[in-house]
Order: sequence, then structure tokens, then C-alpha cells
Amino acid sequence: MARPVCTQPERMTIQIIVLFQNLGEDNPYYAQSPAPPLPGLLLAALTPPFVDVEVLHEMVRPIDYATPAQCIALSFMDYLAPHAYEVAARFRAMGKTVIGGGKFASTFPEEVQPHFDAILVGEAQQMWPRMVEDLVAGRLRPRYDAPLDSCLDGMPPPRYDLAEPAYATPIVTEATRGCPHPCTYCALNIKRAPHRTRPITDVIRDLTNTRGVPWYKRKLAMLLDNNLGGDLKYAKELLGEIAKLKLWALGAQFSIDSLRDNAFVEALAKAGGRMAFIGMESLSPESLNDVQKRQNNVGEYRGAFAKLHRLGILTFTGLMFALDEDTEEYYRRLPALLEEVGTMVILPSIAIPIYGTPLYRKIVDEGRLVDDDLSHYEGDHLVFRHKHLTPEQIHAAYRTVVLGFYGWRAIIRRWWRFLWMQERHESIVRFAFRLAISSGIYFKLSVFQRHHAQVRIAQGPGRSTVSRQANMRAVA
Repeated sequence: MARPVCTQPERMTIQIIVLFQNLGEDNPYYAQSPAPPLPGLLLAALTPPFVDVEVLHEMVRPIDYATPAQCIALSFMDYLAPHAYEVAARFRAMGKTVIGGGKFASTFPEEVQPHFDAILVGEAQQMWPRMVEDLVAGRLRPRYDAPLDSCLDGMPPPRYDLAEPAYATPIVTEATRGCPHPCTYCALNIKRAPHRTRPITDVIRDLTNTRGVPWYKRKLAMLLDNNLGGDLKYAKELLGEIAKLKLWALGAQFSIDSLRDNAFVEALAKAGGRMAFIGMESLSPESLNDVQKRQNNVGEYRGAFAKLHRLGILTFTGLMFALDEDTEEYYRRLPALLEEVGTMVILPSIAIPIYGTPLYRKIVDEGRLVDDDLSHYEGDHLVFRHKHLTPEQIHAAYRTVVLGFYGWRAIIRRWWRFLWMQERHESIVRFAFRLAISSGIYFKLSVFQRHHAQVRIAQGPGRSTVSRQANMRAVA
């Protein structure tokens, strides 16, 4: 008599999708961003080994609704929520289990939960493995809550091998979470958590755990902290250890007050710092004060940026339009002010009263909110009534300033000025290599932002489906 054949049960596959197309999928915009966001790669690393895991970044490729994965995990920001609900509904109609998570789901779980089979509220490192265990065992609960200030020790290195080849810099990680500053527009100030640091050995392990990554991409890395400079003693010690890795280029995010510490700047340069993302946000002292961004001093911008440029570190700075104290005169002077302070690349946006922030509550209390469609809260729509300016004045300034900044002549002029500012502290060969790396990063960022300016800003937000600011906006 033949013996029965024993078969292994089918392994479950979870596909993690990091959403990007906030206005739908009919006419998508695929970003030229050099680096992926962190959540998908980190969540994949946290996934227990008894299931298979895939990562899809909608930033660079479309959602595959024909995927055989039994479970879909969606990570999304606030302005992506309407799109997330549509994607979740489509997958659930196909019989797949859909889990939601991210900053918006963690902040407003009651609004998000009806659209998903389960949601993760809070930080994933403690709760995600338990969710996967329950999913496989058939006992998945509708909601899993993690502490607001979970321990950051012992997190695994992100799954860089799962990042799409389109990304030039797949090595992304974080050394800290949180920010000590009370800026009223920032999502970190909806529910404040303390600024926390990870063990330096864990961060170094992340940066060196590059199996499966092409050799030339292993030498480029990004620290995607909200504010690396929130603890300068820690930051300098960390950068000292990163310097031993001899990276070709390191990018970091921090608030501009960090640059008052010359030792921090020197440590960043020695660690291979080639790009610094800084929340400049405005060149109007009145506007900065109104949003409680008091760590910024407009009078320090030029000297602080020049300090970085001389060491080969590019400045990539946030710039917000439609802050309440902005005036038409300020917008007329803005191109000249940008030229004067000398920032290399800007990340422009119209001010966003992010749902739940102090800025949002202020605008609602004053009866000035005119658009509650979350998909418009991406930085290219004006969703509130300004105190002094008309929508036409704001959009005209937005177009004029940004398109002028990203004209080819202006891009080349800034690059040439950057080259002439360089200080050489190494051999000619290493100096030339440093300039080549910095120049490559500069043109990559400039082309990315120029493309957005031409496609989204020049045409107006109603004529394009470009999603915005998915990998670098909640910062410093």
C-alpha cells in the first residue's frame, strides 16, 4: 500500500508597499529620488523568517495587484490616506489581508482602522513581529498598540537587498528619533515623543550590513533622522565612528542650530558628509517666529551654509511659502535673498497645516481652512486662507521663485560658485574625487527638483498627479 505523501504547508508572503501617488494611479509620477524611504526596508528586516517578504516603493514602480502575496502591508503618510484606503479596498476585495501603518495611522487610528483588517499604532520594532506571528496563526487582531517612545536598542539592519535598483543610494538608516524643537507645522508635535538615540554599534552595523548591494552603492549612505543634531554629543561620537568606514558620501538631516558647533561640522566632514538637509523654511524672521522655529536665525544662514560648502558639504534646505507673516514684498525679495544666503538646493512647498498639528488647530480655530481633502496636503496645494495674501499671489510667487531657482543658468552658477569655495586638505586625487562626488549629488538633486518644478509647479497642482515630499519632509 502506497504511503501518503507529506507536503509542507505553503509559506506565507507579505508584500510591504510604501505608498507615494497621493492623487491616484491614473497618471503616476515616478520620482528621481536618489534614496528610498526607510519604513519599508526596516519593516522587512523586522519580519520573522518563517514568512517571505517583499518591498515595493510606489515612488519608483506601480503597485502589482496580481501579486501572489497573501498579505499586504501599507505604509503611508497623512496626505496619502485617501489613496491608501482605495488600495486597501481593492486588495481586500481580492481576499487578501491588508494591514495599515505609518505616522497617520499611529496618530489617528480611529479614522484609519475601518479601512484595514488590522493596523499598527506606534513604532513597529516591538509590535510587528507579534502581528506577523498572529497573522500566520490565524488570530490577527484589528489593532496593535506600541508605546510612543519604544526602545530603539537591537533593531535589525534594514533589508537593503530589497530596495529597487532605481535607487542610487539604498543604504539608509536612522541614528535618532524625534526632535526637541516645537515648530507648529511639524507632525512630530501632534503627539510629542522624547528625542532618542540608538546604540552607535547598531548604526554602524546597519551601514556595513550591505550584502546583496552593488559594491559602488555600499559607499553611499543617508541618515534619515528627524534631527541628528538633537543630541550633539551623541552625533559627534557617531560621526567619529562613521569616519572609520571611509564612505564616499554621507547625507544627514539636522536643524540649523547644530552648525553653531564647529566640532559637529568638522566631524560631519571627516565622516564623508556630502549633503546636509536643513529645515531653513523661511528667510523672514517674522514668519519663523510665528511658527515657533526659534532655533533658526536668518542672519546666520549665509555663514552657516558657507561653512559647509567650504568642506564639500552641499546644503539642501526646506523652503515654505504661505506662512502667515509672509508678504508680497518678501516674495519680491526672495530670489535675491536665496542668492545671498547661498543655499545649493531647495525643497520648496506651500505651508501645510498637517492634520492635528498646532498650526492646523490655529487655522481651524480662526476659520481659515478652506480644503479638507487630505490628498491636497502634500505641499503644492493651498488649503487655507492666508492672512495677507491671495491664492493668486502665493501661487505666482511659488512658481516664479522656484522656476527661477531651477533654471539651468542658476543651477550651473551655484555649482561653479561651490567649486570655487572648496578648501583642500587632502591629495589632489582625493580632492578631485570629492568634488566629483559632490557634483554628482548636486546635479542629481537639482534635476529631481527641477523636474518637479516643471511638471507640478509650472502646470499647477490641479493638472498633474505628482505626489510630493515622501522621503525627506518631516525634519529639523
